[in-house]
Amino acid sequence: MDTPFSAPDTSPPPIDPTGRSFYCHGLTLLIDARVPFLVGGAYALECYTGISRHTKDLDIFVRPDDRDRIIEILASAGYQADVTYPHWLAKAYYGEYFIDIIFSSGNGICAVDEAWFEHAPRRDILGVPVLLCPIEEIIWSKSFVLERERYDGADIAHILRVCSDRLNWPRLMDRFGAHWRVLLSHLVLFGFIYPAERSRIPDWVMQRLLALLADELRSAPPSERLCQGTLLSREQYLTDIMRWGYQDARLQPKGRMTHENIAHWTAAIDVKE
Repeated sequence: MDTPFSAPDTSPPPIDPTGRSFYCHGLTLLIDARVPFLVGGAYALECYTGISRHTKDLDIFVRPDDRDRIIEILASAGYQADVTYPHWLAKAYYGEYFIDIIFSSGNGICAVDEAWFEHAPRRDILGVPVLLCPIEEIIWSKSFVLERERYDGADIAHILRVCSDRLNWPRLMDRFGAHWRVLLSHLVLFGFIYPAERSRIPDWVMQRLLALLADELRSAPPSERLCQGTLLSREQYLTDIMRWGYQDARLQPKGRMTHENIAHWTAAIDVKE
């Protein structure tokens, strides 16, 4: 006799007291020091969508100019804290738990600026009143995470399903700027994922993006051999750069990263085969 299928329990285990204490203490230290920061990652995703995904880290987003001060505050409290990648990430540790101190993105595009703070809602995280990353910036930064081992497209689809009516669409489109094709790709996938929900994306947004695509199709392609795949994955387009002679879109002046930034970021790839 066949056993009836039952869905696995996907609810995350509650965060243990050690991790909670570390995160709360870290947040409180920064609040007391009056250093501006925003909470993102899994905790912001839960606030916006109701999807719980507890990990052993807490993501805070800060202005680049505040990075070193935050490291100093957390280090003075006895936590190990250092710059992991100079172009976008620092970390503070307490045993197996850590706080990610994020001031840009792995591809160098999504630097934290004043607009992140101007549009940030206030929420309680772990009982601490904080500012959340705005929905638009979460979508913007997650849209470029298309690694083989990590794909944030499902997070974007879930955010759009719940929050589309609260989005500042002109601001979101401005964030993508010349990378509007990336936004269009996620919106097209949203209509595929949720056929009955596709009206959640305003018609004028799709029409404006499709008009950009139509204009592009009527013009000649650029002459320079540029690979923008490196903005989506640090690993999967290395062949294009190293063997096929394409320019790396991350590299200055096209992008915001130096040769040293790229080399450091590439060296950290977890080679499994």
